[in-house]
Amino acid sequence: MTTDENLSMTPDNDKAPQRRKRPRKGPIVGFLLLLFLLAGIGAGAWWYLFLRFEESTDDAYVAGNVLRIMPQVSGKVVAVDVDDNDMVAAGQTLVRLDPVDARLAYERSLVALASAVRDNCRLQAQLRETEAAIRMRRVDLRQKADNLTRREALGKAKAIGAEELKHARDDRENAAVALAAAEEERNALAAVLLDTGLAEQPAVRQAAANVRDCWLALQRTTVLSPAAGQIAKRGVQAGEVVSPGTPLMTVIPLHRLWIDANFKEVQLHKMRIGQPAVIRVDMYGGDVTYHGRVTGFSAGTGSAFSLLPPQNATGNWIKIVQRVPVRIEIDPADLREHPLLVGLSAVVKVDTSDTSGRLLAASARTEPVPGDLVSQAPAVDFAPVEATISGIIRDNALPGVCPVQGKP
Repeated sequence: MTTDENLSMTPDNDKAPQRRKRPRKGPIVGFLLLLFLLAGIGAGAWWYLFLRFEESTDDAYVAGNVLRIMPQVSGKVVAVDVDDNDMVAAGQTLVRLDPVDARLAYERSLVALASAVRDNCRLQAQLRETEAAIRMRRVDLRQKADNLTRREALGKAKAIGAEELKHARDDRENAAVALAAAEEERNALAAVLLDTGLAEQPAVRQAAANVRDCWLALQRTTVLSPAAGQIAKRGVQAGEVVSPGTPLMTVIPLHRLWIDANFKEVQLHKMRIGQPAVIRVDMYGGDVTYHGRVTGFSAGTGSAFSLLPPQNATGNWIKIVQRVPVRIEIDPADLREHPLLVGLSAVVKVDTSDTSGRLLAASARTEPVPGDLVSQAPAVDFAPVEATISGIIRDNALPGVCPVQGKP
């Protein structure tokens, strides 16, 4: 045996592969698989119990009533008492118009009322005079008729001439014509005057109504806030001449806001009025949660009320999932604690598990209209102008001729 063969048969400890003990991975993989399985089961159970009843959208925005302030009379703006972002109370003065023209018109209406009262008293006095003249004409007619009867008897006896008899007949005819004329004059006056008190006479009532109109126009030179809220979009400036319907500014009641959430039409099959909702607004970064409820669905999709509605009956048609605005009322307590602004973006989640509600309102509204939909400004008190009207009628009436109340 050669030396090379001996060397080849000698075991080479350096080159011999060393066997290493591999770690056992079976228990770890099994644990991970079990963990993933349990997580999947938990997620499925969570979806089945809760998430499958939840519909959400981030196409939602804070909305509210935007009260546009407009004057009811024409005039020059002499003062603007508020500015953008100011908080105002209901009935607070916003804008003042120049009251000079309205005050002069009011003074003229008072003079016209006094003239109407005196003219009516004059007509009533003339009516009384005409009735007295009618009584006199009747007496005169009877006298002329009796005189004619006597003259006719004398004429038959040839005691008077034919000419004297003719004069007697003419006198009776003239008396009859005078009586008829007086009665026609009485009827004409009676057609103008009512058989009632001075305050109820048509001309006086018309003049009094004109006084009320002018007085109301004078009051409306002061523009009041219809509700409490925040001023926005003030566009009026002092010195401008405005007319009825000119936008001056807006008042937004921030104490009553809601969410307009635009859900896809495929999300509405289980959504009903009254279902609870959870709202998060981007303004607070998701740290604040608002609670609300579904109060109604729009009568149409957003595209149905757009300026240019789609015309799908012509040309090529591509189906687009429509969105329906859903109103979500916010809990007032949450709104007081964390105020919101109109137009903010929001994320809305609605719990649709309870489908006992209705998709549309069952009947007409039975609840009171919200306060910010009714003007909260003080109602116009007509008591002062009514007292002024009564005083003018009383001061210009003639006692015994045209009483203020009752028949003349």
